[in-house]
Amino acid sequence: MGLLGATLPEKYGCAGVTPTAYGLAMQELERGDSGLRSFASVQGSLAMYPIYAYGSEEQRMKWLPRMAKGEVIGCFGLTEPDFGSDPSGMITCAVKASDGYVLNGAKMWITNGTVSDLAVVWAKLKGEGNREEIRGFLVQKGTKGFSAPEQKRKYSLRASVTSELILQDVHVPEENLLPNVSGLKGPLGCLSQARFGIAFGVVGAAMACFHAAAEYSKSRIQFDRPIGGFQLVQESLAGMLTEITKAQLLCVQLGRMKERGTLKPEQISLAKRNNCEIALEVARQARDVLGANGITAEYPVMRHMCNLESVKTYEGTHNIHTLVLGEAVTGIAAYR
Repeated sequence: MGLLGATLPEKYGCAGVTPTAYGLAMQELERGDSGLRSFASVQGSLAMYPIYAYGSEEQRMKWLPRMAKGEVIGCFGLTEPDFGSDPSGMITCAVKASDGYVLNGAKMWITNGTVSDLAVVWAKLKGEGNREEIRGFLVQKGTKGFSAPEQKRKYSLRASVTSELILQDVHVPEENLLPNVSGLKGPLGCLSQARFGIAFGVVGAAMACFHAAAEYSKSRIQFDRPIGGFQLVQESLAGMLTEITKAQLLCVQLGRMKERGTLKPEQISLAKRNNCEIALEVARQARDVLGANGITAEYPVMRHMCNLESVKTYEGTHNIHTLVLGEAVTGIAAYR
């Protein structure tokens, strides 16, 4: 359908659509389920984008056309068991070998990991004088020492494959190093792409919850009338509609700025932070309107609510995005 890596050039088999069109596609995918949007986000923004932005032309031509078709599934290895909000503290390391690199370490909470054919893994490369710099490596499925066990027993994002990546003396050939970036700006640049899609996506989940509540309020009879006729329920629906509309307007402006090339990472943080928060609150309000029926699988509300608890946390927690905005306002980084 052209949804994978949708904004990348047609030269690489991608759709070449505008950021706003891509965002609206993510909105509709997440209206179905956050796990579905997560799959597309990771494939396009966290696996295909770094190959496009930081890879060689040979790497682009080798991987992107197949990834656009879904023939090769990718994942993004940055978060570790002990390092999430502070990726600079990562332990995963790479050592130069005669014919490439040897990677050791572990990554955690990796969407698509178990089903992926290609992992973009970020590791500290030890160079001369024991100096370290963060570099990106393309690790292929089936490489000796590389495994991706699935994380089971989740109450959230149950439709999404979540995994650990384990690297034990994994040999990566020289041609699988992403040559055009070093340092945290590499993975953080990818996260900006993904967070843009999340800001749009969660609005879709909120819309699904709102529409379920609105329709239910017109058919659920209490005290001889639909509950949608009571003032408190109407107030709840009006509040949901207002917050969704404001979030949509924020997304539209975000898309326009991205298309003009004026969008800043802290503005994406603002949208991701706000829209995840309001989507989760809309889901809770919708669950309240549905009463006990709101917790059942007959309606999508509780599923969306549980999913949004994860989306609010991953790719920058609510609190970390708060501090990003605080630094943008004051010029002082509170997390250093």
